[in-house]
Order: sequence, then structure tokens, then C-alpha cells
Amino acid sequence: MGCAISGLAPKTLGETKTEEDVAHLNEKQIQMIKESWKVIQEDIAKVGIIMFVRLFETHPECKDVFFLFRDVEDLETLRTSRELRSHGLRVMSFVEKSVARLDQLERLEVLAVELGMSHYHYNAPPKYYSYVGAEFICAVQPILKERWTPELEEAWKTLFLYLSRLMKQGYQEETSRHHHEAESRKERPEKRNTPR
Repeated sequence: MGCAISGLAPKTLGETKTEEDVAHLNEKQIQMIKESWKVIQEDIAKVGIIMFVRLFETHPECKDVFFLFRDVEDLETLRTSRELRSHGLRVMSFVEKSVARLDQLERLEVLAVELGMSHYHYNAPPKYYSYVGAEFICAVQPILKERWTPELEEAWKTLFLYLSRLMKQGYQEETSRHHHEAESRKERPEKRNTPR
């Protein structure tokens, strides 16, 4: 696949920083992300498709989460899929919103936690979230060309680690809420309509 960091697993992504370190990007990193996003934005649909085709190629088990793509083996079919393009654009829209909220971390946190909660309902477990960041990085390197630097890579990694952590938090909150509701239903005896 030709990516300088191909084979990058979530474990590798996380080795550069601890969870506490990713809580905040510094001002220079924020500016680097915003500047690079202006270039990436011009090829947003292309990046979304490349990212997901790579994801399914490097981690075929991820297709199990996507009902529409579960049985598609041919990568060319995926590359030309309107559904994959649409999903890729939704993910890129989330990245765009995240970049726009880098100066408003509270709003960014709410956005990412809510996305994690919604992924509970899609049956998309947190173990897959970090894969998307790694594939995004591989997809944007050729687009950014000489603008791509180790510092920019580190900034994007930090952002995706942060977003993944928040999404996992949302997923776990939603899991706990549903578990609690299920337990509450078990404990409450059903009310019967009995004549008086």
C-alpha cells in the first residue's frame, strides 16, 4: 500500500503519548492541523474512500461492522461504491467539525463523546476507532506531499488519539446506560392489569 506507516496499529499510535498527554494539542499543532486541513479539504471525498478501502484491506474484520460492505471482497467495488463514498464523507465531516472546534475543546469533547455513543447503536466497538486515524494519516500523506512532516504527523496522531479516547468514553457511557436500564427492567415487577 506504500504508506510510510502502513501496519500502524492502535497500539503503535498510542506508544508516542499517554492518554494524559493527548488531552490538549499545543497551539503550534493546532495551527499545523488547520493549515493542512485546508489542503486535505480539497480532496475530502477521495480521502474518505482511500481511508476506508485501506481500512478494509488492512483490517478486514472491520467490514463486519458495516452491513453494506460485509460481503464485498473486491476492492474496486468498494472504491466505486456510492455507499462507501457517503460514509467516508460523513467521517470526513466529523474530522472537519473536530478541526473547527480545536479552539473550543468543550464543544469538541461533546461532539466526540456523542459520536462514540452513536457507535454503540451501530454495534461498532471501540477497538476499531484507532484504525481509522492510522488510515487517515496514510491517505493524506500523498495529498500533502512535501507539506507532510514528522511534526504534522505527530499532531494528527495526537488529535486522533484524543478523539478515539473520547469516542471510547461515549461508547462506554452508552453501554453502561443500556446495561443499567436492562437491570432496572429485570428488578421491576411488571404491573398487571387486574380488575378491581
